[in-house]
Formats: sequence, C-alpha cells, structure tokens
Amino acid sequence: MKKVFFYVIAIAFLYGCGAGKNLTTIDKGPVQVFMDLVNVTNDQVKVIVDPGAFTVGQISFRIPKTVPGTYSADDYGQYIEGLVAYDYSGNPMQVSKLDVNTWNISNATMLDKISYFVNDTYDTENEVEDAVFSPAGTNIEKDSNYMLNLHGFVGYFDGYKEIPYRLIIEKPSGLEAATSLNQVVLDDAIENGDVFMANRYFEIIDNPIFYTKPDKETFKVGGIEVTLSIFSPTGAYRASDLRNRMEGMMSAQKAFLGDIDATKRYNILLYLSTMEDTDARGFGALEHHTSTVVVLPEAIPQDRLEQAMVDVVSHEFFHIVTPLSVHSNEIHYFDYNDPKMSQHLWMYEGTTEYFANLFQVHEGLIEEAEFYERMRTKMDNAKGYDDAMSFTTMSMNILEAPYESNYANVYEKGALINMALDILIREKSNGEKGVLWLMKELSNKYGVDAPFEDDKLIDEIVSITYPEVRDFFNKHVIGNTPIDYSIYLAKMGLTLNEVEEQSGYFLQGEIPYIDVDQSNNDAIFVRKGIELNSFFKGLGVQGGDVIKSINGTAINLESIRPIIGQSFGWGPDTMIKLELERDGEVVTVEGAVGTPTIVVNKITPIEDVSDEIKALRNAWLKG
Repeated sequence: MKKVFFYVIAIAFLYGCGAGKNLTTIDKGPVQVFMDLVNVTNDQVKVIVDPGAFTVGQISFRIPKTVPGTYSADDYGQYIEGLVAYDYSGNPMQVSKLDVNTWNISNATMLDKISYFVNDTYDTENEVEDAVFSPAGTNIEKDSNYMLNLHGFVGYFDGYKEIPYRLIIEKPSGLEAATSLNQVVLDDAIENGDVFMANRYFEIIDNPIFYTKPDKETFKVGGIEVTLSIFSPTGAYRASDLRNRMEGMMSAQKAFLGDIDATKRYNILLYLSTMEDTDARGFGALEHHTSTVVVLPEAIPQDRLEQAMVDVVSHEFFHIVTPLSVHSNEIHYFDYNDPKMSQHLWMYEGTTEYFANLFQVHEGLIEEAEFYERMRTKMDNAKGYDDAMSFTTMSMNILEAPYESNYANVYEKGALINMALDILIREKSNGEKGVLWLMKELSNKYGVDAPFEDDKLIDEIVSITYPEVRDFFNKHVIGNTPIDYSIYLAKMGLTLNEVEEQSGYFLQGEIPYIDVDQSNNDAIFVRKGIELNSFFKGLGVQGGDVIKSINGTAINLESIRPIIGQSFGWGPDTMIKLELERDGEVVTVEGAVGTPTIVVNKITPIEDVSDEIKALRNAWLKG
C-alpha cells in the first residue's frame, strides 16, 4: 500500500537512517511529521517527528500550552504519552521532561526522530475541572472521525517555529480531510494518505483538519470559496440541511465587508456531539484565520441549530478582518508556551462581535429594533463584569486573575466599545466613515504578513481619525471610566427608557440568573452584579445566595436542570420553598412564584429629531 514516494521520503523518517540525514539541517526545513490514523490503539494516535539534522548540543521539544483565540492555559502536553527520542542507529536517547509541555533532549546532533502517542480531549471533558474548550480540543474515533486541532498533535522545537513543515497523514479508507491547510498532490503519494505543507509552525496550528466520511457543501461568497463539512453521529443532519442559511448569511457578510479579501477559501468544520460522557460538551466555535471549528449538540432542533450556526459562524468569519488582516507582533509571532498577550482584545474580539451584529441590520437580515435590543442586552450583560477595569490592561493580563474571569466581557463591552467608537467616528465624519472604514484602512496598510507594534496601534488610529478618538480611548479603553452609552445613542437620535417586561423564573432569554460553582460540588448560586427579576426579589433572594434545596429537593447541577424545565409550566399561584446559604447561615424563603418580570432599558428612537441626525443614523446602520 505504501508506494515509492512513501519509501523514498519516509523510510528514514520512520525507521531511522543516518545516511542522508546531514543533507538537510533543521534551519532549512522542512520538519516532517507523520500521523497514523489507521493503526489506532487505546484511542491514541501515533505521531513521529523528523526535524532534520541539528547543529546544537541540546534542544527542547514543546507542545503548546496556549494557542491564539483561546486565552486560557490548556497544557496540551498533558495528552502526550510515551515520548521517545531516537538516534540515527535507532537507539532511545535520554530525554528530560522539564514541565507538562516540554521535553529536553541532550546530544541533539545525534537526534533522528521523536515518537509519541496522543490522547484526545473529548474523552475527558466530563472528568476534568478545567477541560479544554471543545472547539479547541481533539477527537479520535477510529474509522469514524478525527478532529485534528493540530496544536494537540504536533509540537515544535525551541527556536525553529519559522521554518516549513511537511505533514504526512495515513488515513482510513473512506475518510476525507476538510481543511484550509495547503494540500500537496503528488504522483507517488501514499495510497491512503494525504500530504500537507506549511510555511511555518503557525500555519500548522492555525489550520485544523477534520477527517470524516465526506459530507460537504461548497459555495462561493464573492471571491471566497466556502466549504461546510459536518459530522453528525446518527446522521440526523447533513451539510445540505444548513447550506442555504450559511450561504445567505455569509454572502451578506461579504457584501458588508466589500473589498476586504484576505483569503480565497474558508472552511467551516461542524462537529455535532452526542453529549455522552466521552463526547464534547463545550459548545461554540474557535476561530482560525481561514477556518472555524464549531461544536454543537446533535439533539438541537434544526431551527435552533441554524440560528446557533448564524450566531457563531458570523462572528468567526469576521476574524478574516482581525486578527487575520490586522494583528500585532504578539499574535503573528505567538509564543505558545510563554505567551505575551496583546492589549487589543477590544478589537480582535470586540470589533468582530460588533460586526457580527451590525452586518445583519446593514444587510436587512434583522430590523433596527432587533439590533437595538441586541446592543441593550450586551449593556445588561456587561454589568456582570468589572466595568471599571481597563480593557487594555485586562487584555494584556487575560491569562491571570482577576482579569481572566472578565474574559467573556470582550463579547459584551468589547462590542459596545466598538459601537460607541463607530458612532463617534460617524459623527465627526458626517456619516462618511466608521469602524468598518477604519478596519479597511488598517487592513490595507498591514495585511496578513505585516503585524503592527502593539503599543502604537491606538496612536495610529488617532492619526487617521480625530482628536476626540484619543480622548475616547484614554478614558474608556486604556482608562477605567465606564461608558455612558446614552450619550452616544443620543448622537444617533436614540434614547434609553426603562420598561418592565416578563422574564423566565431562572432565565432572562438565554441569560441565567443562576450559575454553578464546580469547585464546590456543583453548588448552584444566584449571580451577583445583575438585576434580579421579581421572582427572586419577591422571595427575598439575594445575589450570592447558594441554593441548597427547592421544595425539599437537594440542588446541584443535575437536579436543577429538570426544575428549570418544570418552571416553564408554573403559574402565578405555584408555591415554592427555597433553602439558601447566605454568609455561612441557612436562610429559608417561601411563597407564590408570581409572574416574573424585570425592569430593563430599551433603546428607542427619539421623536422629532432633525433630518441631519436621521441621515447620520441611516449611515451608521445602513452604510
């Protein structure tokens, strides 16, 4: 089954033959990596790395601790077993494990190859407290599917991340790869295998590969070829079921972006989970420059699956603007094991999330009132985080406490920062310019291969916009002064009015009033820092209270779920008794549940505004 090409190129690679070893030094590359997806045992994939010849005395081999887009320390080295280094004679060499992600090899001039086994992350998500977020994780399901987020499989040698890689994958018959990684088609390739090339290590980890029985739909969005690939374990869904909604949405996104063409192809890799104990449980998506990995439950109804795909893919696709086209040195030369984080999460995630909502009203997919409601919801959600925290300081220190716990605010206040900035630039330019214009200007100057200096970006933005933009950044992004959104909304003839609306008992839309403390035996507590509804207020429940029991049922993560389901059928006269723990004491409250309401701010147009303001608002929302 292995043809001539495999023999010539890979025989030394697999079995160790020093005869031609010195012809290629590692500084010239490529590093060759072989992955065997056929002979999977114990749910592990064997990986062999042939670096070429080293001229240094010792070298460290690393598996990433952190990868771009995750903003968490995941230690992918914990999933590596049985790492062995071999010399040119095929003998094992001495290897010292320096930490969970790093192996040091002495006498590196004699190193022929490294061999190790990789466990997947999906199997253990139910067992570990800080599980890898599923879209950033890996799956090994022999002869069925392989989710290869390659940072979980392929490592790098210290000082050699900027050289080419050749990835050779032997695959089971009947499975096909979906990826944006450059695939090399050779006459004498492996019969059941694929060969991929990358110019540097970043391209390896930035291009996940999804092996499944082929279920793909391909369509054109402007000049971009988009491929949707799906794995549905029971066959409940096919790529064709989602194509129309994805094509319509992404065509609207491309119309919104206009002439931004940072990529010619884009891959959506959708994994649908059974939600069993050994399957993925972290739902959402992880962006890559020219692809995204999406993980969602298979049991979700099609209308909700389509909407979830719209919500997550629209966000991820806009990452072709930033960080693909506009990014700093910290992103371009990312240190996977000792990362220096950029200060511009307000842009990488905030601008992207803002565009994911703005384009929908811009292209007529939603009404203006829906856009206002989404922004209002983000204002409410942002109150659950530290509103007086400098966004640039948070961004630079996002892997550390107390900043790490505020990360999700990049999707809330981060989007609102961009909304306010957009309105400010629109006002000063009489509607001609906005944040989209700004990103196009930055994209034209920098682009995929030219990073900016992190501490100079804001100066550059100010230089091409207005002095008031400097004041905005100094006060609200670099500084710690909360934004008064009503000031910016008023510029567009909008106002915030308090109105009372009905809520759920435990949820306001998709926003929960309760949360789970996994470090405390899945204790359920009432969230602090948010406005509680009349149900909790009427019973005297306070933010921070731990719910010990409801109507005599002890409460944990498993028992609260059916109660939340039952609550949708409660009437105003339904009686409830809650046992709470508050400041170390037990407190009991009881009474009728009533009809839950919440006082919220609604964004509404001001009557009788000038034609100039109406035109400005139209330029903001409709371009």
